[in-house]
Amino acid sequence: MDSNRSKANSPLNLGVRLGEALAWSSYDFANSGYTTVVLTTVYNAFFVSVVAGGEVWATFAWTLSVTLSNILSIIVVPLIGAVADSKANKRFWLSVTTWVCVLSTALLFYTGQGTVLLAGFLIIVSNAAFNAGVALNSAFLPELAKPDSLGKVSGWGWSFGYLGGIVSLALCLVVVFISKDKGYGADTYVPYCMVLTAVLFLVLAQPMLLFVKERATPNGETIIKTLDQILTRSKENFRLLCDKKDFLKFCLCGVLYQAGIAVVITLSAVYAELEMHFSTTETITLILLVNFTAAMGAFAFGYIQDWLGHKKTLALTIALWILMAWLAAFSTDKVSFWIAANIAGIAMGSSQSAGRAIVAVFAPEGATARYYSLWNVAVWMANVIGPITYGIITWITQGDQRTAILVISLYFIFGLWVLWKVKMPTKIL
Repeated sequence: MDSNRSKANSPLNLGVRLGEALAWSSYDFANSGYTTVVLTTVYNAFFVSVVAGGEVWATFAWTLSVTLSNILSIIVVPLIGAVADSKANKRFWLSVTTWVCVLSTALLFYTGQGTVLLAGFLIIVSNAAFNAGVALNSAFLPELAKPDSLGKVSGWGWSFGYLGGIVSLALCLVVVFISKDKGYGADTYVPYCMVLTAVLFLVLAQPMLLFVKERATPNGETIIKTLDQILTRSKENFRLLCDKKDFLKFCLCGVLYQAGIAVVITLSAVYAELEMHFSTTETITLILLVNFTAAMGAFAFGYIQDWLGHKKTLALTIALWILMAWLAAFSTDKVSFWIAANIAGIAMGSSQSAGRAIVAVFAPEGATARYYSLWNVAVWMANVIGPITYGIITWITQGDQRTAILVISLYFIFGLWVLWKVKMPTKIL
């Protein structure tokens, strides 16, 4: 009796053990090192100040690389999602994309002053592979969690993921301290941080790649037939969005608020260094502590989401983003910027976890990879729009980072407005 009650109260689907759910979460733990070290904290500032030599166009060059990587994602990831649904082999493709991301990240070791084209190419490849992995990993969520616990289990992954970012950053901070103690500069220690990040990603991803079961069933189509149907599926996806108007609105909301998040992820270290005059050590320390805030926010808001409701929870997190953007734009000292950064930490994991769970609410059984591919296309469109907007504004204004962040806050404001017009499916309010 107690065993049956325990199973009934479990947030996991029948046959899914807690250990398997934690193994799934391990991928968030593993891949967060890439975003935290490469895109958010270390390599972006290194690219602007060293690889591009701090030129006026340096921030634009960085945002252009990120933009092109997300355009590539928009083209490639739906194709991978279609093949994965056809053969029910999401885990195989997850292994492939993980290896591509790991190898291209490790090759950043060979970049330095003047290697703008090489560095940009490796960022394009590694980030596109990372994006594909995120989509594939997310598609496992409804196979593992019950419908009324999607927010909770998604929150486990996001919070666990930020702990992975903390581990990666902490180890990179050790590399920085040792290098500086020996008199070495960023051109020496940043490449080693890239190799360290790649190795950690590969090692920490193994529980997901080895132990999470593939519960989907193949639809019997051949790979060739699947490829032939890509154009047809693209048309079907367009019709799906036209028919599912609330899901279309939600994707538009995602484009808007995720555009702002993409700026924070890819340019926060640049802003801290150029506008707030943070050193590399101060920036790493800041992001390290913010990751603790983000982990707690993702975990807590997962439970809040299942209690308060998906839509209200996401609206609350977007409101936090608006507050953060305005506080950062008008910060005149490091203390106020620290406060803004920690607000961003709370909103970061919670808003992305909430969005991932809401997609599962909309997605019918048997079409999860398709819906997540559409959602991730929306996210990657945001990743195209947000950073390039910021880069263009800084270029036009001769490096005015504050004006750029104020403009970016409009994405959050319009995203909140669109969200308010979304009607959630009746199966979960």
